[in-house]
Amino acid sequence: MLNKAVQLESNWKGLESLTYLTVPPSVSAKLKQKFSDFTVTEDLGFELTGSGEHLYLQVKKTNLSTIEVAKKLASSTQQKVAAVGYAGMKDRRGECTQWFSVPLESNNTSLLSNFEKDNLQIVSTQRNSRKLKIGSHKLNHFEITLRECSGNKEEFETNLARITEFGIPNYFGQQRFGRELSNLHQLSEVIQEATDSHSSKSKKRFKRSMVISAARAYLFNQLLSERISKNNWNKYLSGDVLNLNGTDRNFVVDQAGWTDSLAERLRTFDIHITGPLPGAIDPKDRYISSAEAADMEDAVLEEFSVIIESLGNLGAKASRRPLRFTAEKIDWSWLDDRTLKLEFALRRGAYATSLLREICITE
Repeated sequence: MLNKAVQLESNWKGLESLTYLTVPPSVSAKLKQKFSDFTVTEDLGFELTGSGEHLYLQVKKTNLSTIEVAKKLASSTQQKVAAVGYAGMKDRRGECTQWFSVPLESNNTSLLSNFEKDNLQIVSTQRNSRKLKIGSHKLNHFEITLRECSGNKEEFETNLARITEFGIPNYFGQQRFGRELSNLHQLSEVIQEATDSHSSKSKKRFKRSMVISAARAYLFNQLLSERISKNNWNKYLSGDVLNLNGTDRNFVVDQAGWTDSLAERLRTFDIHITGPLPGAIDPKDRYISSAEAADMEDAVLEEFSVIIESLGNLGAKASRRPLRFTAEKIDWSWLDDRTLKLEFALRRGAYATSLLREICITE
């Protein structure tokens, strides 16, 4: 199995191979020329209790990764990094405001005096009864400035109007795969380490999680790309698993149960078609594709059967992900003839880079 996985590594395709909504954009722009050109503000979407053993800190970071901030917070409060909670990873190169949690008694808050730096500020604090968990936030609000825009301004606006009307392919972005797909190229090593008792458990666990996520994301992207090329990524196929917008709830209907009402809900983004995140299938899972949808998924994923088997052996559990997402409250304005400012909000799990990919080529 390992040798086959090694052979497959040379076949990894970059994100440039993925199908666009129509044709690849011919316009271009420069992204992240300044840290303030890419700002993200995390919205938890739930009320904090105001009491409890966990101190929540809303932190503004500049040119720092989420992991770097978590390590600094752990060091300042004399905690293990594992004790620090956060809802999601935020871009390093940008100005990002997000929440962290740490178990810290009230009489020990003075330990935070060494936490703030020029590129790291505490915006607000509040107590809560539970640790902040990955994926527990609701939205991320973006303000993105594209500079040195080159090409026809009308094409920028046409592309923006298109994603507003049809939604955005829910591709996993480059961040999931690492520079030059480095996370994917570690798959064979992770498979080997899974049977090597001499490997560092903590490092092996972190690497395994990262590589598994990248491999599943890659396979999902291939299926989504194929459905876009077949023009059925936003059209119901018999046996499709559907997702209720803004939730983790999935459901299925039989062919006879597909109605005009459901078709209208699909058109207006109230529900979405889903694609597979491969792994071991739970026999009790009710939300598995069938019929025409399953045939298409099987045809696309057939060449990756060894990887899918490996993912199951590594403990990955099969799940589903919507094939599209929408940008909430999207707005744009030209600051001058070559500078375009975008404002929008995305639900957790959606990549701003996947949105930008449909608008222009970014440097």
